[in-house]
Amino acid sequence: MTIMDAIAERHSVRAFTPRSLDFETWDALDSYIREINEESRLSFKLVTDDPQAFDSVLAKYGHFENVRNFIICAGPKGPDLDERIGYFGEAIVLKAQMLGLNTCWVGLTFSKSSVRRMLKSGERLVCVIAVGYGLSQGASHPVKSESELSTVRGEAPEWFAQGMWAATLAPTALNQQRWHITYENGTCKLTTAPGPYTGLDLGIVRKHFEIGAANAGQQRIAWL
Repeated sequence: MTIMDAIAERHSVRAFTPRSLDFETWDALDSYIREINEESRLSFKLVTDDPQAFDSVLAKYGHFENVRNFIICAGPKGPDLDERIGYFGEAIVLKAQMLGLNTCWVGLTFSKSSVRRMLKSGERLVCVIAVGYGLSQGASHPVKSESELSTVRGEAPEWFAQGMWAATLAPTALNQQRWHITYENGTCKLTTAPGPYTGLDLGIVRKHFEIGAANAGQQRIAWL
């Protein structure tokens, strides 16, 4: 599976089998998380065979079932922490998909108190990512068109179209897709309307866009 395949096939999954992660899969994902932490200076952590964080009324309200594995998404406090968590966390989500796992970003419906005990001093918990072997592969949701989510001033290159295709498939809070990308003279500007977890959404969308653009040969994006 390529990373573009992962973007196309990934859907949020909330119900999982009781199967523990295979050692090879756990090792590959944990190693990748450590690489991401080294690059980002964030504090992602894979927690396995621990149902406590999702053994709550909140988790039942969120329709989560049998979540025994999750990734803590935390880092040093700062104004751009949510967006950085989204950007680097989505790379982990796509890696998990490529390893045959299913995932779901979770912002509210888990026990924050049980997870915060695992943080280091000075770190802020942003969210978690449920991960494991899903009872299904999830389902797609209606997405807005590329024309609804972008403004092009002038003529955009092919890499912009590829980036937008990938961006439209990025998961966002409540599936609202409140973001917008404007292209002009080789530069891109990503904005979002106010709403819950919009900082996280910005990072996730930016990661998808950059992957799509890179697939068309554009390795660096000039963001405004």
